[in-house]
Amino acid sequence: MAIQAATMNSPSTPHFVALPPLALYVHLPWCIRKCPYCDFNSHEQRDVLPEAKYVDALIIDLESALPSIWGRRIVSVFFGGGTPSLFSAAAIDRLLAAIRARVPLAPDAEVTLEANPGTFERQKFAGFKGAGVNRLSLGVQSFNPRHLATIGRVHDEGEARTAVAAALEIFDNVNLDLMYALPGQTLDEARADAAAAIEFSPPHLSFYHLTIEPNTLFHRYPPVLPDDDAAAEIEDALESALALAGYEHYETSAFARGGRECRHNVNYWQFGDYLGIGAGAHSKLSFPQRIVRQVRHKQPQQYLESIIRGAPVAEEREVSRVDVGFEFMLNALRLTEGFAVAQFAERTGFDLANVQRELDEAQRRGLLECNHQRVRPTPLGRRFLNDLQAIFLPRESVSGAPRPHLLVRATP
Repeated sequence: MAIQAATMNSPSTPHFVALPPLALYVHLPWCIRKCPYCDFNSHEQRDVLPEAKYVDALIIDLESALPSIWGRRIVSVFFGGGTPSLFSAAAIDRLLAAIRARVPLAPDAEVTLEANPGTFERQKFAGFKGAGVNRLSLGVQSFNPRHLATIGRVHDEGEARTAVAAALEIFDNVNLDLMYALPGQTLDEARADAAAAIEFSPPHLSFYHLTIEPNTLFHRYPPVLPDDDAAAEIEDALESALALAGYEHYETSAFARGGRECRHNVNYWQFGDYLGIGAGAHSKLSFPQRIVRQVRHKQPQQYLESIIRGAPVAEEREVSRVDVGFEFMLNALRLTEGFAVAQFAERTGFDLANVQRELDEAQRRGLLECNHQRVRPTPLGRRFLNDLQAIFLPRESVSGAPRPHLLVRATP
């Protein structure tokens, strides 16, 4: 079904009536030990953590970015890593105080901090809450001791359970990160992990399909993973168990009880804006007639030196009219409910007719359903999400372009 859309003022330049919501991402890159599956910009802490120096750099980084976001309200803050919970509560308190002093932070802003059970200290977690963190995302990954060892986690089952119980006592809003299709994992073992997580009854659960990514230890020494059929069976079983427990599967890898969706991540999926500060952090910023993507210097020491030079941004590019449809769909089609028709123009600055040919093709293949109000993936489209997203690749990029895997992490 073709969707009627208004004609924009310029066929090549975006035009925004109002800029999208703006979130802030803060990257804290150190961890205790690099996991063999991890392709994030994370670095093992080999010496004393340069906490004060890095916080100083983040504050300067934020100040340098103020002209690009001047007057815009921050709707959410996300401390990602690495393992942000390696930092002290005092450091997080100082950072949040600096953020509040420099940008308008929404009164009800969601403030998330990622933590790992291996860094759990009750007093520290309570300190995070006192600093203003109101949502904790805990990287459990599995409750199975064998699987925790196989994927290189520094915590054991007991530490995981203790940390989860304490997190839920201290914070009203908690997410548990888990993984499935782990090396040697059976269907029953995956169900047991889901049952253990559900027993704690957290407001939010994330389940990520383990994939072998380049530049990881698992890529050099691949473990034996469940095959595609077994992984699909596990995925179906997890979704059924979570649905029975009252969790809505609102995004490819995310499940929430009513009203507890991760607002920061939903802003990503809805093609909102975000400023990323810290080593290797990514930004997507909209201006009245352009969309810009930025990347900070990746290595922590390189990043710190770039702050001294006053040049933290390593790369910057404008998102073209050719690319914007694919970038929007890469995000929005992860949502079970897809997106409202009007939202495409609101978030890209272009008319939805910009991707009409691709929409028609996706509908013809049974991967997408459209009406005059909403575009959403069909059950088949959700199952084969990477095939659906690939339809929107720019024509010149179709051959040889990397395809996104079905389940990927949210934080940039």
